[in-house]
Amino acid sequence: MHFGIKDLIDVLLVAFFLYQTYKLMKSSGTLAIFSGVVSFIIVWILISQVLEMRLMGAILDKIISVGFVVLVILFQDEIRRFLVTIGSHRGWKFVSALFTKREHGMEKEDKFVAPVVLACMNMARKKTGALIVIQQEMDLAVFEHTGEMFSADVNARLIENIFFKNSPLHDGAMIIADNRIKAAGCILPVAQNANLPKEMGLRHRSGLGMSQETDALVIIVSEERGKISVAHEGKISVNVTAEELQQILSGEREVTNYC
Repeated sequence: MHFGIKDLIDVLLVAFFLYQTYKLMKSSGTLAIFSGVVSFIIVWILISQVLEMRLMGAILDKIISVGFVVLVILFQDEIRRFLVTIGSHRGWKFVSALFTKREHGMEKEDKFVAPVVLACMNMARKKTGALIVIQQEMDLAVFEHTGEMFSADVNARLIENIFFKNSPLHDGAMIIADNRIKAAGCILPVAQNANLPKEMGLRHRSGLGMSQETDALVIIVSEERGKISVAHEGKISVNVTAEELQQILSGEREVTNYC
């Protein structure tokens, strides 16, 4: 059998797809379901193709024929997350950056990063809990409408006032997009990952869940420990310093997983 370059590329693509699927299922806590689906497919191949059991094979064929619809229903969140991951990959961002003026990035850093870093450091020192979502490429209008909509310049004092313990909006998340505060008191999806440490409460799970559902950067300030964490692409960095937070928001540093 001839094995050429095209076959090698085919094998590498399949391996990459399976690896990414494994990572996605592991991070979302649905790896057991995925393993069950793979085991079922292996049994179907053995019965229908290898052993050629007609009756059992016919029954499994009928199940497999509607299996795609079932898989979409079971893994709709994971499929959506996988497509978001592909669309927000650094390679695509590099291509889009070729058509974007550099001054826009400098403007974003000057007007957005410094106030957020200052506010987060002040809230961490005072042990004020906060949840700040930074929009990237994916539109977050659906999540903005779960809270109070408004438009304001990104200001450190305003951020601290919104998350002040007596504020009616302090329990929800703030969403920042296009150098503006778009909404506050927003409800975020909660990560179902059972492997998260117990010290990570609902705020951290919401931040991680948002990073799994979208390509947004999410900053979490712990009310109990006074520590800052950043979640992105299903990963979360804990105990982030002011310098590290500034680098992450500026795109100079990646979010690494807590483990």
